[in-house]
Amino acid sequence: MRGFSSVPPVIKNLIIINVLVWLAELTFGEVFVDKLSLHYYQSPDFGIWQLFTYMFLHAIPVDWIFHLLFNMFALWMFGSTLENLWGSKRFLLFYLICGVGAALMQMGASAIEMNILLDKLNQGKIALEQFKAQGGAIYNGIALGASGAVMGVMVGFGYTFPNTPLYIIPIPIPIKAKYLVIGYVLFDLFSGINPNYGDTVAHFAHVGGALIGLILMITMNRTNRRTFY
Repeated sequence: MRGFSSVPPVIKNLIIINVLVWLAELTFGEVFVDKLSLHYYQSPDFGIWQLFTYMFLHAIPVDWIFHLLFNMFALWMFGSTLENLWGSKRFLLFYLICGVGAALMQMGASAIEMNILLDKLNQGKIALEQFKAQGGAIYNGIALGASGAVMGVMVGFGYTFPNTPLYIIPIPIPIKAKYLVIGYVLFDLFSGINPNYGDTVAHFAHVGGALIGLILMITMNRTNRRTFY
C-alpha cells in the first residue's frame, strides 16, 4: 500500500539498476550491449566480467521491453519475501551467485552443443554449410538478461514457501509454488534439449540459475528440509 518505498532495498536497487542499464542500452546501442553481454568462451569478444554484467542487460529495442518488465516483476514478486526473511546482504549474495551460475551453465551447454556439431561434421552426418550456420550461431551468439538469477530466486521462494497458492493467468485455479517452479524448470530443460527453430531464449541459463538456487537452498536448510513438503 506504500508503493515503491515499501520494496526491500536490494530489490528496489536491482530494479533501478536494470532500468538504468536498459536506458543506457537504448542510448549507446549495440556496442554497449555487445561489450557487456555473455559471449561464447572461445570468442574474441568474451570477457570474464560478462559472467556478471550480462544479468543487468535486457533485450532492445523498445518493443522488447516485456523482457525487462517480466524479469523485474518476477524479481519483486518472489524476491521481496525472501529479502525480508533473509536480510539484504544474504539475498543479494544469493541473487548474484545464481546469476553467475546461470552464465556458467549456459556457457557449458554451448560448448557441449558445439562439440556435438563438430562430431557430426567429422562423421559426415551434417554438411559443412549446416555446421557453419549452427556453429556460427553459437560462436557469435550472446546471452543477456536477469532471467537466470530470477529463476534462482523463484526456486528459493518455492523451496521456502512450497505450498503458497499462486494464480497464473489464464489458469482459473491456484497452483502451489513448488509445482509452478518445478513445471517452469522442466519446461526450460525440455526447450533447451529440443530447441525450436528461431528460439532465442537461453534456456540452459534458466536451468543453471534454478539448479544453483536449489543447491544453495539445500545447503542453507540442511536442518529444516521438512518445510519443503
